[in-house]
This record gives sequence, C-alpha cells and structure tokens, in this order.
Amino acid sequence: MAREVIVEELNQTPVEKQGLEIVERKGLGHPDTICDLIFDRVAVALDREYRKRVGETLHFNVDKSLLVAGEVETKFGGGEVKRPMLLVFGDRATSKVDGEEIPVGEIAVRTAREWFSQNMRFVSPDRHVKYQVEIRPGSASLTDIFKRESRVMGANDTSAAVGYAPLSRLERLVLEVEGYANSPSFKKAFPESGEDVKVMGIRRKEEVHLTVGMAFVDRFVRDEDDYFRRKAEILEELERFVKERFDFRGVRVDLNTLDMRGRGEGGVYLTVLGTSADGADSGQVGRGNRSNGVIPLTRPMGSEAAAGKNPVSHVGKIYSLLTHAVARKIHEEVPGLSEVYVWLVSQIGRPIDQPSVALARVLLEEGTRMEEVRGEIAERMDWALEHISDFCRALAEGKMGIC
Repeated sequence: MAREVIVEELNQTPVEKQGLEIVERKGLGHPDTICDLIFDRVAVALDREYRKRVGETLHFNVDKSLLVAGEVETKFGGGEVKRPMLLVFGDRATSKVDGEEIPVGEIAVRTAREWFSQNMRFVSPDRHVKYQVEIRPGSASLTDIFKRESRVMGANDTSAAVGYAPLSRLERLVLEVEGYANSPSFKKAFPESGEDVKVMGIRRKEEVHLTVGMAFVDRFVRDEDDYFRRKAEILEELERFVKERFDFRGVRVDLNTLDMRGRGEGGVYLTVLGTSADGADSGQVGRGNRSNGVIPLTRPMGSEAAAGKNPVSHVGKIYSLLTHAVARKIHEEVPGLSEVYVWLVSQIGRPIDQPSVALARVLLEEGTRMEEVRGEIAERMDWALEHISDFCRALAEGKMGIC
C-alpha cells in the first residue's frame, strides 16, 4: 500500500512572536507525574518479561491506573503518616501463555517499589504505599492483533497524535526550572524542598511570570518563621537561576502563593514525604505532561496518555512520541523552517506504518519557498514510518520514553 504523506505550509505567527504563551510542567514528585513515570516503567518491565519468556511482545496496557492520596498530619519539625498512599494498577495484560502463568502483578508492584526507592527521598515503598493490582486479561479482539502475522503490528485503536519542534524559550524555561529544583545539587542545598514541584509559565511578549508550587518537607522546618526564611532563600535561588540562563526582558517568580502568615501549619505548604500525594492530591496516568515533558496550553495537543501503553501496537504511545521525534528531525535537518508540526492518525487494525493521515505543517523562515523543502520533509516523514519497528523497539527497551 502506498503511503500518503501530506506537507503543507502553515500560515500563522510563530509561538515565540505571539503575544501570549502558557506552558505548565508537573515535576517529578507531582502525583500525576509519579503515575506516568511508574507505569511507563511497568510497561518496559512487562515487555521485557514477555520477550524473555516467549520471544515477543504480548498484549498489555496498564495506563488506566491511579495514585490515591494518603493521610498525614504535618507538623513543624516532622509530622507523621496516618494512612499510606494507594497505588492502583489497572487495565489489561496477558497473564498466561501455553498454560504458564506470568506474574504480571508481581512485576508491576516490584517495578513501582523500585521507582519510589530511586526517586523519592522520603517515601518508603513498604511503609508509605499500598498496592492494589486490578490488571485483567485482555479482550479477545485486541489480544488477537498480536497473533496475526505481519511485518508491523496493526493499530489497536483509532486515535491521533501531534508533535512539534523546536521547544520555545518558555517551554525550555519551565523544563529547566523544575529540573534544577529536583537536581541533586539543589536538594543538597535545600533539603526541605520536596520532589513535588509544579511550574506554570506565562509569557506576555517579553515579560515572563512563573508560579512555582513546591512541597516543603516538614521535618526540616522548625516553625513558621523558619518556613518563610527558607522559602525566601529558595525563591532567591530560583530567580538567580532563571536570570542567568534566559534573556527575557523581565521575569517574575512567585513561590507557594497560597501561603499566609499567622496560620501555623495550615497556612504553609508542608508535606511529610515531599509530595502532595501523601495527604492532599491524588494522581492519574495521562493527566500530566505531554510526552515531551510540558503541557503547552497554546500549542495543539493530543489527548492520549503515552505512559503504560504497549510499545508495538498502541498508537497512543507510539504516535505520541513519534510525532515529536519526527518534528525534531525535520527541524534539525531541513533548513529554512522556523516551526514544524506533525500529525499522525491511526485506524484500528491498520498497520501502524500506514497511518490514515500523516501530515506535516511548517512555518517557513523568510526567504524559504515551500517547493524547496516539501520533498525533504516528506522524505523524512516517510523514512520514520518505514523504520517504525526500530522506533518501537527503542520504546520497548526503555531507551526512549516520556519526559
């Protein structure tokens, strides 16, 4: 079947020159991000086990999963956990092959425990989290896709994804601010800062306003005055970091704006474990960052959750990451393009290398003509789809994933 690739010029103002831009980033310890990162790792672990046992990927998707907030009593100097968080593993996975049981639940729980141990300083995977496995066998029709012989798998859903390149300055800013706030050097300097960091960025022309939410770990804070002193020091450091790395005309950073003096523990953002999931906020796969690490409110966005889906037939994962990868490749390799947007639309059952729509829309730099670049863009789109099996293998092995 001939593959149709559509390449069009996009006539709009580049994001960098638009008067208003809004970008959000949910950091490492945000409940939604915890879910995304854990279940993306669970997907890699399940795929590895299937290939070890039978030599190929079997049907699974574990993206219908959530983290239920626990209950804590925060207190200056150190509070306590009253009720642990609950991590619920949902959706479908093959658990038996030729009469042999595959320990899907054990793999999922073990993977989650490892993630908590490696990423959350104050969360004990045994004492602070309970695990509820609700993963069931897959439906006959979706499971059958994996039994059909073909060069590439058929799509297990009809859905669409969009990716773009390059990242704007504001998108890079919110990524870097959260990355710095969760870096080992920052945690060493400010151990009271928890992993739950959220950054909302708004750019009005060349003026940028960042609102940062950062969970404080109560054991490091003596009293209310100590909290506000530490908060001022962290705010000063974040402002220094931003101003040294970005050339916006003006940048304002606000931190924990719900705080109110005189109200004790209730008037400040304290947690026991460094995440709001310990007693305030639940999380769910797919409610957080897009696959490139940000929530770009003034860009086109897909609605699929990439985390937890299988890497060989679920286009919600494959196309969500592939569209960004292809857009980056086009922008890096084809001169004269200021922005690149790539859409892929699947049809259930149709081979994933044959999307029903493969569309690239580009903004041209001054002096570039569409006829000069159309062929090069289409060629890179076609190459990516032709080599989609290699891309899926990288996803399955965890070499490429959500940010």
